[in-house]
Amino acid sequence: MKNKRLFIFLLTVSLCAMFTLTVCADTGPKPSVNIKFENLGDELCYATLLSERESTGPASAWDGVEAHANHNGNPDYSWSNLSYEIWKAFVDYKDSDGYYYLQETWQINESKQLNWTYYPPSPFKILLYFPESNSFAVSDIYERYAFDSYFTVDMSGFDINSVEYDEKQSNDIRYKEWRKELVAHESYEIASELFGLFVRIVLTVLIEILIALAFGFREKKQLLFILIVNAVTQIVLNVLLNIINYNLGGLMMAICYVLFEIAVFVLEALIYSAFINKVSIKPKKIWLCVLYAFIANVSSFALGAAIATFLPEVF
Repeated sequence: MKNKRLFIFLLTVSLCAMFTLTVCADTGPKPSVNIKFENLGDELCYATLLSERESTGPASAWDGVEAHANHNGNPDYSWSNLSYEIWKAFVDYKDSDGYYYLQETWQINESKQLNWTYYPPSPFKILLYFPESNSFAVSDIYERYAFDSYFTVDMSGFDINSVEYDEKQSNDIRYKEWRKELVAHESYEIASELFGLFVRIVLTVLIEILIALAFGFREKKQLLFILIVNAVTQIVLNVLLNIINYNLGGLMMAICYVLFEIAVFVLEALIYSAFINKVSIKPKKIWLCVLYAFIANVSSFALGAAIATFLPEVF
């Protein structure tokens, strides 16, 4: 009778965790596009992403109204680091595919990076402007491939001084499309993600085995059973979290982390309650199995939170 009540209780908790509502708001993290420029020289250089659409989030193409011009010569944008001359050069740029400049610009000759972290366009083109030679360089069309998409552009061999005037352009800016030279490669760090995945699983299984010893589960078959259960649940849990983080970002991963840990606790408590005594010489009480599952998962959750805080490169 007690076992039946325990099963009903755990099943109820599991169902409550599964049937949850997702609340959407604008306070969470947004997708990002992060571009690293390797072997870029020190010549003054500005970069932006051109968009297929005229706006994305708060960023939009200039509509011809002076009050909406995003440069520091406009009193409404006096805080901007972008001068009127640089802004005007980007606004006057005419893309061959009709892509739009959304008035978001980065100086990259020092940082060697462009990080558009709030509603980046997708699909997009990478556009560079070199004021000293009054020249542009543009890429082909790319799209975000993950919640946080990383690209690398190798600028070695790129000689902006060889840019020639293109008479087909309607403005008087010297320009040449560098579709072959300005190439971006996806550079999501899969190796480091797999390493972090491995470290998290090993640490989690290790701490849960240590807690099992503290709870008196010391028979070889008991420990082997607990090891197998923990290994399977932690591999599934962490792989799912990695997939969610890749596609939906850190906030959704954090929410799912809590929900999945609840589900793992319920699942492990049911498995231990039903099968641990079948591999034990000395039977264990059901409540002890449930308590162990609870303490072990709370501890592994705390460990995961600590890793995410102090070793974010592992999480």
